[in-house]
Amino acid sequence: MKRLFIIFLMILLMISTIVVWSYSYTLSHEEAYVPVSNITESFVIPSEEGVFERSKYALEYAEMPIDKNHERSLKTYYNNRAFYGAPPSIPHSVEERDMGANSCLKCHENGGYVNKYNAYSPVTPHPEKINCRQCHVPKKSDNLFVATNWSRTKGPSIGNNALVTSPPIIPHQIQMRENCLSCHAGPSAPEEIRTTHPTRINCRQCHVINDKEIKDIGVFTRK
Repeated sequence: MKRLFIIFLMILLMISTIVVWSYSYTLSHEEAYVPVSNITESFVIPSEEGVFERSKYALEYAEMPIDKNHERSLKTYYNNRAFYGAPPSIPHSVEERDMGANSCLKCHENGGYVNKYNAYSPVTPHPEKINCRQCHVPKKSDNLFVATNWSRTKGPSIGNNALVTSPPIIPHQIQMRENCLSCHAGPSAPEEIRTTHPTRINCRQCHVINDKEIKDIGVFTRK
């Protein structure tokens, strides 16, 4: 009887795990198809919803002076990642118990200058995900214990617009980065990708996603 109870309990736990995981996985993916019957006057496409989350700070970003002595560059932005597209590592010491709203979000929810690290803290584009250490790990050392043939991939170059006067494309995935102003506005934004017009908060109206590398195809001639 005891053995049957343990087997029943294990099956129940397994089913619960599958149900919870499936529900979480479903919520993390937006629906590509939006039924017309669900569209209202205030409707926002799911992948664009995060763009508007920091819009209340847009005017402040536009009028905010830039601190040339402490601003980040695109080089330091990429150097803090194992490869292009990877979540940034934590470049400072952290306590194992510190994460989320109790610690990380105190600096990274709205940014600002941190005297302790003599730098501006980057703003997280997803403050609702409070288990920060699940993706972001502390940088323990600059050296590898074992040599490998690993080579760092380069990030997209600046000036990827199709025409000189065209708005640049979005060279990365939108998932987990829906909040454009988190990385592209304010004093913690790298100077090379800092927007000149944070008050135009509907970024996706002009900037389109393109995950393919832009290459020069020469002068276009009609056959």
